Amino acid sequence: MTKVIQVTRVPKDTGPAAWNAILEAATPYPQLDGDITADWVIVGGGFTGLAAARRLSQIASGDKIIVLEACGLAEGPAGRNSGFMIDLPHDLNSETYAGAADEDLKQIRLNRAAIDFTAQLAKDFGMSQQVFMGCGKVTGAASSRGEKHIQSYLQHIKALQEDYRLLDGAEMKALTGIDFYTQGLYTPGAAMIQPAAFIRQAARGLSKTVSIYENSPVIEMQLGADHLLKTPKGKVRTKNIILAVNGHIQSFGYFNKKLLHAFTYASMTRPLTPEEVERLGGEANWGVLPADPMGTTVRRVSNLMGSGDRLTVRNHFTLNQSLEVSQAQIQSAAKSHDKAFRARFPMLDTVPMEYRWGGRLCLSLNSVPAFGELEERVYSAACQNGLGTVKGTLSGMMAADLAANVDSAILREYMAYDPPSRLPPEPFLSVGANATMRWKEWLAGSEL
Repeated sequence: MTKVIQVTRVPKDTGPAAWNAILEAATPYPQLDGDITADWVIVGGGFTGLAAARRLSQIASGDKIIVLEACGLAEGPAGRNSGFMIDLPHDLNSETYAGAADEDLKQIRLNRAAIDFTAQLAKDFGMSQQVFMGCGKVTGAASSRGEKHIQSYLQHIKALQEDYRLLDGAEMKALTGIDFYTQGLYTPGAAMIQPAAFIRQAARGLSKTVSIYENSPVIEMQLGADHLLKTPKGKVRTKNIILAVNGHIQSFGYFNKKLLHAFTYASMTRPLTPEEVERLGGEANWGVLPADPMGTTVRRVSNLMGSGDRLTVRNHFTLNQSLEVSQAQIQSAAKSHDKAFRARFPMLDTVPMEYRWGGRLCLSLNSVPAFGELEERVYSAACQNGLGTVKGTLSGMMAADLAANVDSAILREYMAYDPPSRLPPEPFLSVGANATMRWKEWLAGSEL
């Protein structure tokens, strides 16, 4: 018997994917047009989808693998995040990112497996250090409240026996060029990437063995002995499907009333002039995460592929269960970005923002993935809980292994998660969540 699933929504992203927009124009991949067959179809061409494609190309090398991306590569969330691949606990639902020790040790093992997988991919495909840099991460505090967050988190990672180094205000200024941060915490296991450049270069490397189609959203699935996926102009018949669509897994009818759709917002400057670069000082490429999870993330990137020296600030969260944000919400967040930028970079207070955007996150109430075999030979690799780079990569790897019957200790650990918890009903969910986020932003004070 055939089961027909009508996909209720296709992704809609407001504002530009700035990390992609600052790069040179890419040669587009074709739109699916006509009827084809494949052994594997991966729906979604972000970190999760490309990780699944990479893993399948390793363990099912003779099979025909297809990736269907709804828009252009790196135009969706993959081109909108801040580019941190974090190994240590980073639970956005926590006051200090930390959780229970046993669970955090498990998460560290899983995150590092994903980072190692990504590092090998970057090496194999000849990516530069500006695209993938295994540099660790710095968490910065700008107030006594932020320093208390760092001290609390520090006690936790000491108990986990993780390496670290405390940075004083002078060391933070040497890194960033600014006097804003009073203290920092460096941990060595994370990586930083230029997310859009990584996606584009990973896709180019994979395209030798994987067929990639852009602007080809799946609008219907017919599930049976052979599955059939329909796009606006084409069809694919396949044995196996991996849905690497994060929160849009609900658009396919799965995990209803179990996923939170949060948005975060960012702004990026125009290229700095040589005089402005000299005035700023500090290192050419760096990133600082906020000590308070509701604070402001800052990154500086230096002239990758002719993009110029630019600064990016990211803060403000909203819950939008519609999976869309309005331009008005982006403009509202822009006020917070401009305030954060002026507080940190008074020497650059006349530098305008060139790009402003919103980016989708998917979380579960109990901070677990939406993962597993949903129907016979239909697999979900969704709900990355705010860490799309590392947890998305991990989810794609694990989905490929699960679907191809490749056993591993990592897969068994990943499969041991509970399913996502059911959410409170509306309107209590959205009203309560957004009110709580506004309260936490107020509490963050100068960390915002």
